[in-house]
Amino acid sequence: MAARPRVVAALAAHLRDLDVAEEAFAGAAASCLALAEPPRDVPAWLFVAGKRRALDALRKARAEARTAERHAEVAEMADILTLPEPIPDERLRLLFICCHPAIAPEARTALALKVICGLPVSAIARLFVVSEATMFQRITRAKLKVREAGIAFELPPRRDWPARLEAVLLALELAFTAAYADAGGELSADLGEDLGGEVERLALLVAELLPEEPEALGLAALVLLARSRAGARVDGQGAMVPLSQQDCALWDGVRIERARALMAQAARAGRSGPCQVMAAIQLTHARRAFDGVVDWSAVLRLYDVLQVLRPSPMVALSRALALAQVEGAEAGLAALAALPAERLALARPFHVARADLLARTGQAAEARAALDAALVLDPPRAERLWLEARRAGLV
Repeated sequence: MAARPRVVAALAAHLRDLDVAEEAFAGAAASCLALAEPPRDVPAWLFVAGKRRALDALRKARAEARTAERHAEVAEMADILTLPEPIPDERLRLLFICCHPAIAPEARTALALKVICGLPVSAIARLFVVSEATMFQRITRAKLKVREAGIAFELPPRRDWPARLEAVLLALELAFTAAYADAGGELSADLGEDLGGEVERLALLVAELLPEEPEALGLAALVLLARSRAGARVDGQGAMVPLSQQDCALWDGVRIERARALMAQAARAGRSGPCQVMAAIQLTHARRAFDGVVDWSAVLRLYDVLQVLRPSPMVALSRALALAQVEGAEAGLAALAALPAERLALARPFHVARADLLARTGQAAEARAALDAALVLDPPRAERLWLEARRAGLV
C-alpha cells in the first residue's frame, strides 16, 4: 500500500517496537481497504488508525499501562476519518536506530531495508545473494535484539553517529541498488513511492548533516550519478537500456555536476573509501556525455582499488566486465570462472555477464543458457524485456 515505509517508520518511532508497528500498519491497512470511501489523506489516516489499534492492544493486554494512559487522548475512528494527524517523517532517525552496534553487522542493513525502505524480504535476500528464509531469520533476530537490548528509539548523540555511519550508508546504498535494478519502476509502484528518489533525499540529508565525512559525500555523489541517467534507462517499449547503449544526451547534467562537486569536497578530506571509489567509477562513465568515450583502463584500476577496500564476489564480477573491455572477452570469462559460481547462482548479474562474454566469444548456445538462468530468477519487467530481446538476437 502507498506510503507504507513512511507510516511504519512513524509508528515504530512512536510505539518504540518494530513488530508492533508493522502489525499496527497491517491492521490499519485492512480497515482502510474495508471503508466505503477512502479517507481524504490515506497515509495520515493509516498512521492514526495504526497508533490507535496498537495502543488499544496494549491496554487490553495490560502491558505498558502508563505509556498507553499517556496517549489515551488518541482520536476515535470518526475523528480519524475527518481530521487526519500529520505524519512525522522519522525514517532518518529510525535508520540510525536500526544500525545500532548491538545488532549483528549482517542484520543491521537488512533490518533498515525492511523497516525504513519497506523492501520485501525477497528483494532484500536478492541484494545479499541469500535465500529468502535465511534473510527472514536475520531480520527476525535483529528485531528481537532491538527489544531485548532495550535500544532507545532516539537519534543517538552526534558524537556516536560515526560508529553507525558505515551501516547507515550501506543500507542506503543497497536500497538504491534495489531501486536502480528496477528500471521500469515496478518496485516503487508496489511501495507506493519513488524509492530511488527517497534514497537520494536521505543520502543528501546525511551528507548535509555530516559534511566532514567523505564517505557520506561519496554516497550522495554515487546516488546522484546513477539518478542522472533515469531518463535514458527505458526505451519506448518499456525495455531496459544498458548503460553502454544509453543516449547520454538524456542524462541530467545538473545532477552530474552536483555529484562532481561533492566528490571534490570529499577528496579534500584525504580519506578514501568504497563509496567514493564507486562514485568515481560512475563519474568515469558520466564523462561519456562530454567526450564520447569511457576510459575502461581507469574503470579497471578503480575496481582494483574497490576490490581491496570492499572485497566481494559482486565487485569481482564488475571488475571482470571491465577487464573484458580492456583485455578482451576471453580474459573476462577467465575472471568470471574464478568466482564462486554456487554462491552467485541466485545473482542475475552473474548470469547476464556470462551471457554477454560468451556471446562475444561466439558461444551462442552457452550464452542462451546463461540468459535462461537469469530469466528464471524473476527479473523486473523492464529487465526481462531486454533479456528476452537479447536472447532472441543470439545466432
